[in-house]
Amino acid sequence: MKKEHILVIRFSAMGDVAMVVPVVWSLAQQYPDVRITVLSRGFARPFFEDLAPNIGFMEADLKKEYHGIKGLNALYRRLTAKQFTAIADLHSVLRSEYLRMRFNMGRYRVAHINKHRKGRRRITSTNNKELTPQPTSFQNYSDVFERLGYPVNINFKSIFPEEGGDLTLLPASVSQLLTANSQPFMGIAPFAAHEGKIYPPQLMQQVIEQLIAQHPTARIFLFGRGEKENEYFTTWCQQYPQCTFVSQHLETLKQELILMSHLNIMLSMDSSNMHLASLTNTPVVSIWGATHPYAGFMGWGQSPDNAIQVDLDCRPCSIYGQKPCRRGDYACLNMIKPETIVEKINTLLLTKNK
Repeated sequence: MKKEHILVIRFSAMGDVAMVVPVVWSLAQQYPDVRITVLSRGFARPFFEDLAPNIGFMEADLKKEYHGIKGLNALYRRLTAKQFTAIADLHSVLRSEYLRMRFNMGRYRVAHINKHRKGRRRITSTNNKELTPQPTSFQNYSDVFERLGYPVNINFKSIFPEEGGDLTLLPASVSQLLTANSQPFMGIAPFAAHEGKIYPPQLMQQVIEQLIAQHPTARIFLFGRGEKENEYFTTWCQQYPQCTFVSQHLETLKQELILMSHLNIMLSMDSSNMHLASLTNTPVVSIWGATHPYAGFMGWGQSPDNAIQVDLDCRPCSIYGQKPCRRGDYACLNMIKPETIVEKINTLLLTKNK
C-alpha cells in the first residue's frame, strides 16, 4: 500500500506562506505517519526545514525554470515522481490551478482553498459595507486538509523551543546587544509592500523618540530590506544609538527569525513581519490602515486588542492595501497618533512582565 504523502502548494508573498506554518506543523504532529511536502518559492525554505521529521520542502522557481505552460508541465512531471497521494492547493491562482487540473486528470485526491471572495468584497465595498469577520487564512488552510480527510486542530506555538532560537547562530554584533542591561528588546518593522499599509515615517520617528524617552535602556531592532528602509533606518540609527539596522548585520531569514524570538515585542504593519514574529511566539502590536483584521490576516496567536486602527466609513477599502486612497489623504494611517502606539506597547510590556 502506498504511503500517504500530501503535496502542499503555496507560492505568493512571504506573509501568506508564513501563515501556512502553524497549520502544516499541526498537521504533521497529528498525523506523524503521513509525509508532507511543501512546494513554494525558495525564500520559504527556513520556515519548513527542521519544522517536523515528516515535513519536507521543494523549491520551484516559476519565473525561470518552471515558467509558462511548458515549465509547469515539467514541474508536474517532477512532482508525480514523488508519489503523492493527496494534493492541497492553498493558493488557487492560475499556476496552482493548472497543476491541480493535471493532478485531477491523474485521479489524485485534490482539494483547494476557498478564499471567500464574496465576503471580502462586502467588507471593502464603497456602498452598503458589511464589516463582518471573514474566516482566517488559518481556517481556510485547515479546511483544505479536512476535505482531504485530515481534520486539523491548530495548536502551534513557535518554530523554536520556549527559550527561543539559538543565539550562537547570530553574529556577535547582534547577540551581544541582547543583554540584560539593555532591555526591553523591541522590533519595529515600519514598512510594507503598499502605501495603504505604511504608517508615515515622520510619525514612526516620533514613536521611536517616545519609546527611547520612556525606555532609555531599550534596544530597538529595525526590520526590513529595501530603498525606504535604507534611507530611513540609516538616518534613525545615526540619530538614536539605541537603534540597530538589522539587515546590515544579519544575512538570512533564519537569523532574523532567531532574533525575533528573543524580542519582548514587535511593532509591525499588516505585513510579513507581523507573521514572522508570530511564528516565534513574539507579541505584536500591529497597525492597520487601508486593510482590516476582519479580512482574516491577523498574525497567528496575536490578540485583536493589540491591533491599532481608526474607525472610518471607508475602511477597509482594500484586502491587500494596494488600492489608491479614495480620500487622497490616507487618514486611516495619519489619524493614528504616535502616543496611541506607544501606550499600546507599554501596556503590552507591562502585561507580559507580570
